[in-house]
Amino acid sequence: MGGNLPAVVARARNLVAEALDAFDAQRSGGAPQAFVACSGGADSLALAAAAGFLAQRKGYSVGALVVDHGLQTGSAEVAEKAASQCADLGLSPVRVLKAHVSGNLNEAYAREARYAAIEEFLSADAAYQNSPVLLAHTLNDQAEQVLLGLARGSGTRAIAGIPPVRGRYVRPFLPLSREDTEWICHHARLDFWVDPTNLETDALRNQVRLTLLPALADTLGAVYENLARTAELARDDADYLDELADEVLRDAMMAPPSSSEVKLDVNRLTQLPRALTSRVIRQAAIMVGGKAPDFERTRAVLGLLRLGPSTGPVQLEGHVDVIRTTEMPRGLVFRSARPKTAH
Repeated sequence: MGGNLPAVVARARNLVAEALDAFDAQRSGGAPQAFVACSGGADSLALAAAAGFLAQRKGYSVGALVVDHGLQTGSAEVAEKAASQCADLGLSPVRVLKAHVSGNLNEAYAREARYAAIEEFLSADAAYQNSPVLLAHTLNDQAEQVLLGLARGSGTRAIAGIPPVRGRYVRPFLPLSREDTEWICHHARLDFWVDPTNLETDALRNQVRLTLLPALADTLGAVYENLARTAELARDDADYLDELADEVLRDAMMAPPSSSEVKLDVNRLTQLPRALTSRVIRQAAIMVGGKAPDFERTRAVLGLLRLGPSTGPVQLEGHVDVIRTTEMPRGLVFRSARPKTAH
């Protein structure tokens, strides 16, 4: 395919280069080995193509990690084909990783298994401790995530959608559509795999992907782009509020925190806007080993601050109990209720 370089191909390469440069700029000691997480699908193969160009022509160090769950017929062949195409694109090293899975593989469990396999591989080699991993989430994925968050009545953090960067995981393709990635694959003559589970219409996310979002786009126009903009605006707000909540959490502590107990000043918390108090509650729960409480559980903890007859406990997911002390000054205590293991 001769002629001028298609704009979407150039944009994809620029997005990957900018993401890697930004990641490297935050760390000393030179650019670490980077990896593309590749499934063999259109999105990740398009990402591999852009990264491979940078590796061959611009001197970037980029390899590929292909995770095989082993639960679908022919998954080993799909993984090997993806690995072969990544190598042909100039990525090095290329590794096929086996995910440790059993039983029915739902979307969340599959994601956790992939991350676990990647982290196990990277942690085994000191040279890869600081390696960034490029993930191929697209504009379509972002729109799906935001729409699901809105439909579930979630707060700003969930509506903020998929973050461009989280730890070592970097998502340079969030501005590109799935149509873009498929076009890039065709341009590079890459044979991408279509996961049959993505076509199952009984799965909620697939219904959003295959039916709801296309219908909204037909009716309202640039729905994908608009939902992505909503995510960006919500992320800015959520990041700022989380930073404030972290400061308030430290300021409201009545005693040095531990992994099993955090005690906060009730009087200090009652002076805050609810948006901040809710975030402080979530952060305190996480500090003692729990999970971020949902809307109903957060509201129950907020009820303890109203100084009514109930002093708790409010039970949160992850074996956390929250009580309000009766002695002055009153404290809101987050305590791990996780059963102690016998030695």
